[in-house]
Parts: sequence; structure tokens; C-alpha cells
Amino acid sequence: MTIDVTAVKNYLLDLQDRICSALEEEDGSARFVEDAWQREGGGGGGITRVITDGEVFEKGGVNFSHVQGDAMPASATAHRPELAGRAFEAMGVSLVIHPSNPYVPTSHANVRFFIARKPGEPDVWWFGGGYDLTPYYGFDEDCVHWHRTAKAACDPFGDNVYADYKRWCDEYFYLKHRDEQRGAGGLFFDDLNAWGFEKSFAFLRAVGDSYLPAYQPIVARRKALPYGERERQFQLYRRGRYVEYNLVYDRGTLFGLQTGGRTESILMSLPPLVSWHYNWQPEPGSPEARLYSDYIVRRAWV
Repeated sequence: MTIDVTAVKNYLLDLQDRICSALEEEDGSARFVEDAWQREGGGGGGITRVITDGEVFEKGGVNFSHVQGDAMPASATAHRPELAGRAFEAMGVSLVIHPSNPYVPTSHANVRFFIARKPGEPDVWWFGGGYDLTPYYGFDEDCVHWHRTAKAACDPFGDNVYADYKRWCDEYFYLKHRDEQRGAGGLFFDDLNAWGFEKSFAFLRAVGDSYLPAYQPIVARRKALPYGERERQFQLYRRGRYVEYNLVYDRGTLFGLQTGGRTESILMSLPPLVSWHYNWQPEPGSPEARLYSDYIVRRAWV
């Protein structure tokens, strides 16, 4: 079986280009600023692209990285201890988009490829990734579209693929200390190699290619909706949950920090403005309360 690392890298770079171009067009005014970087002491680097203060997107980052190291970090071996001590190569595209309008949800996507190497033993490789949606004010139409697009990407690969990876997403993007889902879910998969390289790589491409069709129509529907200070303050409050999750639980954040990655690129996912309020509760029956009861719950959308 041939492992074509170059093909994976070329796909990821092209995906980064396509996503940035489409989001720039959707915004209409702002452009991504590119920052190419190298890890200190060698071991790879990446290309970080960040958009700020646009008509639609308050902040967004689309990051490509390709790094190598002599030993797998703890975040990568916690659930695969047999790989501890192996050299590694990792590449991926990771993005988070924080819109200005509270009626437009935040979105996150990631697709990645790992190889763990040890002299005298076969390489261990796998794909991972997915995407999830974090609304502030929910719309059934948006969540159904998001999940239908995700399911359409999964269906050619097996009858249970969407259901399995949707469930994994619900379990993964969960704030244990809040007993709360991060958002309305999507897809999450990891350690994918059982299908062989070609099919696994094809699935990675299917997921990566479906992100824009899943997200862009939602942005287009909601970006011009009027909103006021109440909606803005609730958005900033809910962004606090996003920060909590990324700093406490997110494997990608932990992996980057543990491997000596570039901090600015790793933390590009954090929103520019956020607030916390002590023991705040939504008014019963309010649109804010509906977020908790109807949208950041484990729910069958399709």
C-alpha cells in the first residue's frame, strides 16, 4: 500500500486556498492576511491566514500546518499509548470563523493526516477531522442544511458513517464542566485507516470539500439580519464557552502547544471579543433560552 504524503499536502493547500477565496467573496470587503512561518529549530511550519473586521466576519483563521518531531506528544498518545516515543509527521487544515452578526453561527472545521514512525517497524498512519456548527440564535433550517450536507458527504462511504461520526462529534464537542454541548454538532472522526489509504483519503476530501456547501448558504441567509445590543451581548457571552472548550479540551490546541508550535497560529481560533457573567441565566421562553433547549442539545437533525 502506497502512502502518498505529497498528494495529501497538495490537497490541503488547495483546500485552504478555496476556503479563503470563498469566504472573502462572501464577506465582500475584508481579505485574509497571510503569515508563513517555520517552527523554531526546524521541524516544519505552516501558512496562517487571518481575516478581521470584515463586513461579515469579525475574525476568522484558516491555518495549514505541516510539522515533524522526534516524539509524539501526550495529546496524540493519550488514547494510543502504544505510539508513545515514536517520531511523527502531521499536516492539516484547521479553521474557525467568528461572524459579526449574532444570527450567523460560528463554524469550525479541521482535516488532518498523521504518520507515526519507529525504526524497524511499519509506519502507523491515520486521518482525522470533521466540522461543527456553533449557533447563538438557532434556526432549524440552518441546522438541517448543515447536517444534510454532512450526511451527503458520508453516505458514499457506508450506511452508518454519518450516524457514527455525528455521534462522535456530539460526544467530543461537549463541555463536561458545564454539562453542555458546544453547539449543534456535525462530524468528528479520528484514527481512520481501516479502509486503506485511498478510501480514507477520499473520505477526508469528501469532508473537506463539503465544508463550504454546508456553511456558506447559512452565512448568506443570515448575514444581513438586523440585530441589537441584546443579541450582541449574548453572542459575546456564548463565545466564552468557545474559549473554555478550546483551552481546556481541544486536542488540536493541546497538540500544537505540546509540540512547540506557533502560539499565534494555534490560538487563532479564539474570538476577538468575549464576556463572562457570573451565574447568568436566560429568561424563560426567550430566544436565548431556546438556544439551550433546542439547539445545543444532542438531536437528530436528518
